[in-house]
Amino acid sequence: MTPRARVERALRRERVDRVPFTMYECMIPQCAAERALRNRGMCIVNRLPVFRTLRPNVRTTQQVFWEGDRKFTRTVHETPHGPLSTLTEDGGFTTWRHELLLKRPEDYAAIRFFLRDEVYEPAYAEFARAQAAFGEDAIFRANFGLEPMQELISGGVMPMERFCEEWVERRDEVLSLYAILVENRRRIYPLVAQSPADHANYGGNVTPEIIGPENFARYFVPHYQEAAEVMHRHGKLIGCHFDANTRILAPAIAATDLDYIEAFTPAPDTDQTLAQARAAWPDKVLWINFPSSVHLQPDATVERVAFDLAEQAGATEGILVGITEDMPPERWQDSCRSIMDGLDRHARTRPDRYTP
Repeated sequence: MTPRARVERALRRERVDRVPFTMYECMIPQCAAERALRNRGMCIVNRLPVFRTLRPNVRTTQQVFWEGDRKFTRTVHETPHGPLSTLTEDGGFTTWRHELLLKRPEDYAAIRFFLRDEVYEPAYAEFARAQAAFGEDAIFRANFGLEPMQELISGGVMPMERFCEEWVERRDEVLSLYAILVENRRRIYPLVAQSPADHANYGGNVTPEIIGPENFARYFVPHYQEAAEVMHRHGKLIGCHFDANTRILAPAIAATDLDYIEAFTPAPDTDQTLAQARAAWPDKVLWINFPSSVHLQPDATVERVAFDLAEQAGATEGILVGITEDMPPERWQDSCRSIMDGLDRHARTRPDRYTP
């Protein structure tokens, strides 16, 4: 079974020859050790857009500058209601955002114009070419962007702390942006569903301690449902990146039509074990993030935890293990090898749970 076929079958809740092990495309360097992991069956998850975002009536300029060995980018958007700007820093695997769009209440008018000006067009050819070039070594995933409310909480509009202040002091203004984002996302759903991608993520990184179950049910769940209805009409799968605590959101997540929960991180790093998550979401695929804290343990412990995760899952249909969060750079080679050792040992010792 090829790496890509193994992941595709697992996402459809079909039996596989062993639990798939996946890795984001940017997490580890291309080298002999990475090639050895791919030769063993590790599947690369390439996340590529299937649409482009244009703003025909906003003039955008960028300035890149360095402070010592730190690389910064200042982006300025000129709108009829005044300029908006951001300041970001290249952080390798991630991007550090030092300034976001909202800096004062007067910026709301410009941000509304900025969001309303968005136009989307397909980028299918680029996605299809990249997918064909990688062959069976990788699976390609599309995305919708963040959920409308999450875009305001952790996207590019304002820092999370500022969102909390604005939610209390200027909620009408926040909800005016939310309403625009809802309509924007509705224009994206069919673009993703009609694309060459077989599956797509819708947002994630939800922090339940900030959102709470009531607001999650009100401002998040309806959008999963709308997007899922469009995706399922085209035979496609939809999931969400839930990598934080999920226990208080578990009933609401269970009621959604999401097909898979991506980046689910089991205890000890969060408040649910894999067994609890399986019980909470029996009809959903769990695409597990291997607990980051375990990477710091000896290789034998990493191997045992990987084996135990496969064992906790019970039936292995609809279970994948991947790396979606940080790994200590000095540990990735040994840790990934040990994870694959544990998953392979489980396939050998529990052959009744796998296809030959």
